[in-house]
Amino acid sequence: MANLRELGHSGLHLAPLVLGGNVFGWTADEKTSFAVLDAFVAGGGNAIDTADVYSAWVPGHAGGGQSETVLGKWLAQRGRRDDVLIFTKVGMDLGDGKNGLAKARIKQAVEASLQRLQTDYIDLYQSHKDDESLPVTEPLEAYAELLKEGKIRAIGASNFQPARLQAALDAAQHGLPRYESLQPEYNLYAHETFEHDDLPIVQASGIGVIPYFGLASGFLTGKYRSAADLKKSQRGDGIGKKYLNDKGFAILKALDAVAGRHAATPAQVALAWLMQAPGITAPIASGTSPGQITELTEAMELRLTADDVAALQAGQPAAV
Repeated sequence: MANLRELGHSGLHLAPLVLGGNVFGWTADEKTSFAVLDAFVAGGGNAIDTADVYSAWVPGHAGGGQSETVLGKWLAQRGRRDDVLIFTKVGMDLGDGKNGLAKARIKQAVEASLQRLQTDYIDLYQSHKDDESLPVTEPLEAYAELLKEGKIRAIGASNFQPARLQAALDAAQHGLPRYESLQPEYNLYAHETFEHDDLPIVQASGIGVIPYFGLASGFLTGKYRSAADLKKSQRGDGIGKKYLNDKGFAILKALDAVAGRHAATPAQVALAWLMQAPGITAPIASGTSPGQITELTEAMELRLTADDVAALQAGQPAAV
């Protein structure tokens, strides 16, 4: 297994890549999801990130829970619960009033997640997004009870404004549990906000970071280079509007150049850049085939040079 990194001060030690479970039961059916999970563990990975809301946006998937259900079946059938870390989240709108981070909602949601995951504990339970209608202490009070009961081992935050994250960390100095991780959007294309707003807090507090959209919805794999390429994916329209521009093309050019020097792929380089970035514990990436997962896990062995990193961040290849 790749060298393990501790997530904040949680006591959880994970490989430098986390598998994203958003595709389970959605773009990857159960059989494919099992093959993806098998490939990830075989490639040295040991942490899987999901959420109760995955995939409530799909017609017929009202209420979410599909990803956790598939993951729970895999854990049970493969007998791998002790071999992997399970990260899930609460707080998104599932309909029927199931929304937010009120104490009662969290206590209800964790039981549903545990049942779907077919386990009696969750390694990292995350606030999927901040509930600004509540004081930052309310979810922490709920998590304190769940930690005491042994139903969760550590807590994390996702999609928090810096001031609210800092307020939660401050509250943890007065007897409440501490968020040990942050899950922000962060990748080669979208990196300025995290570096300016969140990185100082992360480095000062010593919490871990497990960024999502590490491959920018697949754009940084190099699969999408023209309008015609957008037809390759259900996410194509969104990718085109956001990334097919001068900045995006310059990043792809730099990725191609660095990948060529290392006999690697653009996706591997984009993930390796994240794995070496200040403050980052392990990026999250997903795939819908075992071959894709093998490619992604191999990024854990890729070491970029200082010149590589400079070229990528400048969006242009360094002189060779």
